[in-house]
Amino acid sequence: MQLIKVGLCAFGMSGKIFHAPFLKEHPGFFMSAVVERSKEDSKEKYPDATIYCSVEDMLENADIELVVVNTPVQTHFEYTKMALEAGKNVIVEKPFTVNVSEAEELVKLAEEKGLFLSVYQNRRFDRDFLQVQKVINENKLGNIKEAEIRFDRFRTTASGKAHKENPEATGSGSLHDLGAHLVDQAVQYFGFPEKLFADVFSMKGKEFANDYFEIILFYENDLRVRLKSSVFSKEAHYAYVIHGDKGSFLQERTDNQENELVAGAIPVYGQDWTQPLKGTDGILNYLNENSETERILTSSEPGNYMNYYQNIYEHIVFGYYLPSPAEEVIQNMKIIDAAMESSNAQKVISLA
Repeated sequence: MQLIKVGLCAFGMSGKIFHAPFLKEHPGFFMSAVVERSKEDSKEKYPDATIYCSVEDMLENADIELVVVNTPVQTHFEYTKMALEAGKNVIVEKPFTVNVSEAEELVKLAEEKGLFLSVYQNRRFDRDFLQVQKVINENKLGNIKEAEIRFDRFRTTASGKAHKENPEATGSGSLHDLGAHLVDQAVQYFGFPEKLFADVFSMKGKEFANDYFEIILFYENDLRVRLKSSVFSKEAHYAYVIHGDKGSFLQERTDNQENELVAGAIPVYGQDWTQPLKGTDGILNYLNENSETERILTSSEPGNYMNYYQNIYEHIVFGYYLPSPAEEVIQNMKIIDAAMESSNAQKVISLA
């Protein structure tokens, strides 16, 4: 099996949880280098990886083909550009960049260099997202008329992460953080909207970056899609609510890969590795071919973030499709930029 040497730009939570375990367990990748500015935490589990004190140092000295930019969003543009100019393929964490213009510049540079640039939209590999996609594709709901996708938390105090909570830091706040997932999922399900209206602000106060948003996406066929997130949600809602002219589907957010990885789970290459779902996590209520009501409790199939890296490997080695290519994710950035504009101006923004 061809071996792809990878360099990791940081070894914080993202590196430890979402990237390093999968790179280690996938037989086609070798984590050759990792950036740790002041610590050597990676040595215990990844002793074969050379530790560098800066991204610049790693790019100059490491023998790597692929770079994972998993640093704070405010540095994504700088480090991704640096890696592309060094001739490396790049995976960049979501959100892609802090605005559309940065995203477009990076896509152009990757094209000029003949390199690939993929955004790590890992929630496309969540069990709940995949279940909703399956139900929509089965067309049991008929023409979709209304949808809501939520990602709520109960985090009413400061996290101490300035790059996420400082209102003066461009790209901070829930809209760029959780919104990058919800916007991506809406576009995957329903395509690019015609216009939007958004309400974005901080429930914790002006000294914090936005921690609440509600975005209404308007589509040409009169479909309305609402994206919503709050950090003052103690009781869980259904994360996905889909209504069509033949029925409705309600899906809980039940993917537990992140929690299991935090607890020390080791992903397994080539098979499902998460804990089995206990009970059901969805309700499908629709009119069947005989116009009779069927109400079914559904259970989603396991998700697997390893599939993202398998897709990356197959793209490099066999030329198969690239998962979440950057030129596609620019659409998400346009929606996020427009949501901020809409909220500030308190008006509907056209995306045509």
